[in-house]
Amino acid sequence: MIKNKKGWLVFTVMCLAIVRFDYLFAVDQSLQKLYVGWATKSITPDKPVALDGQFETRISKEILDSVTCTALAIETRAGQKSIETGIMISCDLVVVSEDIAEKVKVLLKKELPAFDLKKLVLNATHTHTGPVSYDSGWYKIPKNVMQPSEYAEFAASRIVRAAVEAWNARKPAGMSWGLGQAVIGHNRRAVYFEPVPSGFGKGTAVMYGDTDRKDFSHIEGYEDHGVEMMFFWDEQKKLTGMVLNVASTSQETENLSQLSADFWHEVRVELHKRYGDNIFILPQCAAAGDITSHLQWREKAEMEMIKRKGITRRQEIGLRIANAVDEVFPYVQDNIKYEIEFRHISDEIPLPVRKVTKEEAEQAERLANEQPARATWHRGLIERYKKQDENPFYPVQVNVMRLGDVVLTTNPFELFLDYGIRIKARSNATLTFVVQLANGAVDYLPTARAESGGGYSAVVQSTTVGSEGGQVLVEKTLEMIDNVMK
Repeated sequence: MIKNKKGWLVFTVMCLAIVRFDYLFAVDQSLQKLYVGWATKSITPDKPVALDGQFETRISKEILDSVTCTALAIETRAGQKSIETGIMISCDLVVVSEDIAEKVKVLLKKELPAFDLKKLVLNATHTHTGPVSYDSGWYKIPKNVMQPSEYAEFAASRIVRAAVEAWNARKPAGMSWGLGQAVIGHNRRAVYFEPVPSGFGKGTAVMYGDTDRKDFSHIEGYEDHGVEMMFFWDEQKKLTGMVLNVASTSQETENLSQLSADFWHEVRVELHKRYGDNIFILPQCAAAGDITSHLQWREKAEMEMIKRKGITRRQEIGLRIANAVDEVFPYVQDNIKYEIEFRHISDEIPLPVRKVTKEEAEQAERLANEQPARATWHRGLIERYKKQDENPFYPVQVNVMRLGDVVLTTNPFELFLDYGIRIKARSNATLTFVVQLANGAVDYLPTARAESGGGYSAVVQSTTVGSEGGQVLVEKTLEMIDNVMK
């Protein structure tokens, strides 16, 4: 027991010092040293394959440019103790199919047994000139070409090699972020004054609908021209790689019979020219279920300008993204953080499925008979109708990473842009990345506005989860963001 004023004073000062020390220690504990590793591998098959992304079967005749995967391994440490981890891998594919993803997880568990597979993020750029990697019965694939299961095995082994190489290459690193602008994606759903037949039942909206018709009313949705960027550096402040996130799928030349990464190939070529061949580029597609790089209107003038420049549309997109990087680059070099708060969480979220009505099932039966090329697609809806009461929810994996005042969140859908904007607008992070077609490949997730308009990408055949589930995804994702930002 303290019996005099001097003793009380000393005791009080000591207590305050301890509290202050603990406070400072807690702050220091939230900032850990950053370690980063990179790797890239070709996932280009050495024989012909079926190409994914269209209703018709296409067999690759040649390689226009390589399809690749790029891996980024991130870790924070306190001394030698690992605090948080994550591996992000971007693939030049329409989707990272379940066949590939499961093979990757099995192989990666053997190679890196201590790594938490929930901290793995696999995303696709959605090129429509990448190999088919799953047996869906959709395509009639000749026996003399690489089969989907064979390609899935081939790609998975290369992806795991990239992941392991990146993980083993971790070194002390710094991170900074930037935000630029580049006009890449355009809303691809044209809306008309009256319902129009589109091959998917009657509705007022048509994906890639003609905009020069007398009954054209408007483009259905918004566009997002932001380019979210993360830059990573070595200890000498030398750039090692960048993560680039744009709200557009990579399908500018989607009808080719050649293997290609689409416009991300031109992006890499241009950025390597400007920043060095050793720089790693990890591309991500933001919410872009209703977005494409295809021109929907003012096409004549746009193409005339391309002609005058003597370049292709893909090169134009590559230049626009590279110019966006150039614009912010002077401002990211002085904001590099070598100690950072890195938090990475993953959760499985049950989303209510989109119910198939009796009328929709009957219409699907009729369309299956009228459209032999799409019969499998329509009949799949009939099977859904018969079994839909067995499980009213569809579980999806969502990952949320915090790197300082930046947050990155994933979803497995071709997610309509509005959902991405809802997440970004309400996120309490300074900059928010939304990555679609990650850790799964479901299908489109349209808005209520799109569902009422109909057409491919919004009709029930195109979707497992509808607008009700879309808003659940938004709210649950924001809860996870709040959690990592606390």
